[in-house]
Amino acid sequence: MNGQTKNIIAALCRVALGLTFVFSGFVKTIDPWGTAFKIGEYLSVYGAVWVPDWLRISLAVAFCAAELALGLLLVFRVVPRMISLAAFWVMSVFLVVTLLSATVLPVEDCGCFGDALHLSAWGSFGKNVVLWALAVVVWLSTRRLGWLAFPKRHWIFAAVFAGLSGGLGLWCYTHLPLVDFLPYKEGVNLREAVLGLRDEARDDRMIYRDLTDGSTREFAVSDTTWWDSSRWEFVEMAPSSGDAPDGDVSLREFAVFNAAGDATREILEHPGRVYMLCAVRLEQVGERCGERFAEVVERAAAERDARVILITSSPISDGETATFGAAESDDAAPVEVYNVDATTMMTMLRARTGMVVLEDGMIIDKKSCRDI
Repeated sequence: MNGQTKNIIAALCRVALGLTFVFSGFVKTIDPWGTAFKIGEYLSVYGAVWVPDWLRISLAVAFCAAELALGLLLVFRVVPRMISLAAFWVMSVFLVVTLLSATVLPVEDCGCFGDALHLSAWGSFGKNVVLWALAVVVWLSTRRLGWLAFPKRHWIFAAVFAGLSGGLGLWCYTHLPLVDFLPYKEGVNLREAVLGLRDEARDDRMIYRDLTDGSTREFAVSDTTWWDSSRWEFVEMAPSSGDAPDGDVSLREFAVFNAAGDATREILEHPGRVYMLCAVRLEQVGERCGERFAEVVERAAAERDARVILITSSPISDGETATFGAAESDDAAPVEVYNVDATTMMTMLRARTGMVVLEDGMIIDKKSCRDI
């Protein structure tokens, strides 16, 4: 094999590896909350349940931005020797992690491509074997280059790629994902999807992980124990006689409760528009977000058949309502409060606070509280 052929093979391997990093990094960068959940799942499997949420989301933003930037640097051959070595070590770590996930420390889905593409544990390991081989070829092709054997403008390109990647991750963290790969995207009819799946599978049970000791427990949907999101973390739906298609599994987890019981059908079958104000925890609704919620309540009051509810994972009492804006004013309309599992809410809306709008059961709009 002559030198030119070797260079062509190395270039093809570099571009293929780089494009894979770009795709993987992009679909995770635009959904940092989803990546944070996956990081939490890995930490739970490894016994590190003590890691706080703020550190998980920080790791998600930094990790995804680094992966996207690494892919761009590979494709455009920027600082080649350092980047090829970084790609080799990253793939080596991924290879070990996915091997463990497929054997002794099982993780159902590696999360390699976020929610855009799901791979089994062994499928992910096989994919990483191929990518690791590509990384070896790319690394060997740069061994004769000096560590600083590149034009100084490469530092500018590296800074630009890192800045764009990090900025994209931070923007999607403070707002919503640019592309929604989840079942709760705009245009999905929750009335048909959720209630239809319920009719097919009335004996649904869910498996949750106890964050205090890492053990798992099975709950019925009607059980209220799993509402405590500070202790229980959703793992998966338990097998039942009415399993839904794989793509619809998370829709089966959607359930709205009040003190009287399951109110899902009541909410989804409401004719007209329903503004679902979302707050994972009630104390997370700050002053400015409360003002925006108050504007929604005011707007809904002027619309025919419009209804406003607040859904949260915080414990609620019988008949509890919330008031936003000028709480001391007699004109402030109370909003009914309902319970939704925290994981389900964050799957539906990638934000701690925000709004999901239904029109005859169909999702027509989703916004972070900052964008209301």
